[in-house]
Amino acid sequence: MKKLFSRLFHRKGRGEHPYCSIIVAAAGSSSRMGGENKLMAPIDGVPVLARTLQAINEAELVDEIVIAAREEDLIAIGDLCKIYGVTKPAKIVRGGESRLESVYLASLECRREAAFLAVHDGARPMVTPELIDRTIALAHRTNAAAPAIPVKDTIKVVREGKVVSTPPREELRAIQTPQVFDAALFRAALENARAFGESVTDDCSAVELLGKEIFLTDGAPENIKITTPEDLLLASELLHSREVQP
Repeated sequence: MKKLFSRLFHRKGRGEHPYCSIIVAAAGSSSRMGGENKLMAPIDGVPVLARTLQAINEAELVDEIVIAAREEDLIAIGDLCKIYGVTKPAKIVRGGESRLESVYLASLECRREAAFLAVHDGARPMVTPELIDRTIALAHRTNAAAPAIPVKDTIKVVREGKVVSTPPREELRAIQTPQVFDAALFRAALENARAFGESVTDDCSAVELLGKEIFLTDGAPENIKITTPEDLLLASELLHSREVQP
């Protein structure tokens, strides 16, 4: 059964903007966390996923949240939504074996009226509502948008242990989430990637396979993805720095 569990949290009204559903990718294995579920790990007492959902809940241009999760986490995430005050319409659905499959399954559960679909990593708890809204607003104008930050290190292309080339650093960007797309375009991109068995590391890659352009907005260095236990410590430090800023 594709959808094992869902909850609906009612929200009063919405502004005049294209309807946007945001998919939260939360079905990963947390393989580099030493057996701990990173989405439930606390940052200053609040679970990673809860912080992510709170930021999304405050974004003005998001109308619906669809969370793709592991089967064993469905009930816990539903409880998390209630405890931490998620008031926008929200569904929790079972994810797949890969990120692509999880996002695809979640896209099937988004409301058909959605003109735009966004995808955000559940493990990026330091995202701000402003960054989410800015990326969605850019997608309204371009059909495909994502936040990105400049790459600080020199990057080498390597094959068989040997350097092949050194791309100009000023042309490189580290892509973050949320990534936002015209709904029809994104659904076509997902179907195409699944049909041809393409391995994609992010959602922009699926759209790029269709030959479509992705437009970038400024990301934020603090919009980190929690991958290792050390990232939890960094997120806590970033949170404290954010709290003391005027």
